[in-house]
Amino acid sequence: MAHGGVATLAVRDVCSQLYARNVAECAAYQELVNGYQQYLAQATQSGKDTQRLEQEVGSLREENGELKNLLKDNEKNAARSAEAKALEEQLGRAREELGAAYKTNAGTAQQLLQASNAVQSLKADVEEKARRIQALEEELASTKARLALVESQAANKDAAVELAAAEAQRAREEQREMEERLKKVEAENKDLVDRWMEQKLKDAERLNELNDMYEDLLKRSNAQRLEDVARTQVDGIVRQSEGDAADFVPSGPPSSSRHTLRAHEGGCSALAFDHGAGSLFSGGTDKLIKVWETAGGTVSNTLRGALGQILDLSVSAHNNWVLGCSSDNKLYLWDLSSGRIRHTMTGHVDKVIAVDFSGSSGRKAVSAAHDRTLKIWDLNTGYGIQTIICHSNCNTCCVVVENGVVASGHMDGHIRFWDMRSGRLANEVAAHAQGVTSVCLSRDGATILSNGRDNVLNLIDVRTFEARTSLRAAGYRVATNWSRACLSPDARHAAAGSVDGTVFVWNTQSGAVDRALKGHAGPVLSCSWSDRGRPLASADKNGNVVTWE
Repeated sequence: MAHGGVATLAVRDVCSQLYARNVAECAAYQELVNGYQQYLAQATQSGKDTQRLEQEVGSLREENGELKNLLKDNEKNAARSAEAKALEEQLGRAREELGAAYKTNAGTAQQLLQASNAVQSLKADVEEKARRIQALEEELASTKARLALVESQAANKDAAVELAAAEAQRAREEQREMEERLKKVEAENKDLVDRWMEQKLKDAERLNELNDMYEDLLKRSNAQRLEDVARTQVDGIVRQSEGDAADFVPSGPPSSSRHTLRAHEGGCSALAFDHGAGSLFSGGTDKLIKVWETAGGTVSNTLRGALGQILDLSVSAHNNWVLGCSSDNKLYLWDLSSGRIRHTMTGHVDKVIAVDFSGSSGRKAVSAAHDRTLKIWDLNTGYGIQTIICHSNCNTCCVVVENGVVASGHMDGHIRFWDMRSGRLANEVAAHAQGVTSVCLSRDGATILSNGRDNVLNLIDVRTFEARTSLRAAGYRVATNWSRACLSPDARHAAAGSVDGTVFVWNTQSGAVDRALKGHAGPVLSCSWSDRGRPLASADKNGNVVTWE
């Protein structure tokens, strides 16, 4: 309603201004109109005087005619009487009066003409003012109509504002009700989460107890199998079955390439054989893991889903899972039976460099990343259960004692041993003058092979934490900070790739180079040895994989 009152005052102000303007403009012509009226009255009077004088002139003319006739008569008679003279004098005066009347009439006519012109000009001004007044009246009518429309719109807006205010009030009330309900729901949800977490912890404790029982039984069974295998290890030949000669695997170093595989677009930095050496797994910068048949060198499967390049991978003891780490700060666990990702594990804040399964159960794993942390993972749930903060960026890791100790290699050249349960540092070895690029545990768990940026490989006794042997070669140069070296199953040989594409094979007993294998055109990034003794596989920066026999 306030909008309507303001509009009415504005219209009244416009009307008062128009009226004042009209009065001012009319006052300028009022004197002229009054003069015109006076001149009109004088012209009327002059007309009447002129008509009277014309009548008198007419009568004088008649008298003059009569006088002329008399004069003629008198001329004829040649005599002029006194009456004729008087008439002549009267005629002269009449003529003078007539001339004066003509002059007066002429001046009056001039004034009348001027007055008529002024009247015409005034009429034009009056008509113009009338037109302007009519236009102003029309504008006033339009303004009144617009005012009425504005008042109507203002009334509608006032009604809408009142309605919106009422709706806003209702909305605030509903918001308060929803906030109260939300608080109640959050409290209920928190209570449910607490109860759920408590139940999950209980379930996890029960599951851990069952896992411990299972792992204890599995250890006993493996110990028995290891005793049986140890009895069959003679002269570098592991005889898994005395009755099957195909299982006899010679332990000597390979001498020639068997397959050269174009594995990945870009580099290939991750290699691992399954347990049984029926398949070889390779991971590359194309974000893929490919599964190769060892015998035929053909691709049997491709594992997809990673969002970054694969930097390392590990195969579970039962060959049912593959764990890969990626440059996108994540770990991916694939189920080999379906080829699909089982878990995508997040927690690191920089690229993940290395992974390893924890023992034969395959229920836990360890990862190392450039965020200076190691993480222990529960693979049943896909969640991290332990975070170990390191002193230096970590390039590699391996589980030394199942579910007990993790070894990690760092950029400061040290190898550190960590208690997986407590996360505490158990021991530390200054293994290299520069960064450690890989650590590899021997099959018997007694020796770690470390590779370093100082172009030296060290064999470290896990029991004494001392370097037993150092392996060097002329021309051997490490290609990257995570170049992977490996041990043969009997730990009698070690293999590592060089920046010039050569794969060096050392005798770990003598420390001498047994083989320098040529087959790569680019820097070799990774080597992996089958647990059957043959073949040896190597991968280079061009994405090629070579298997050696």
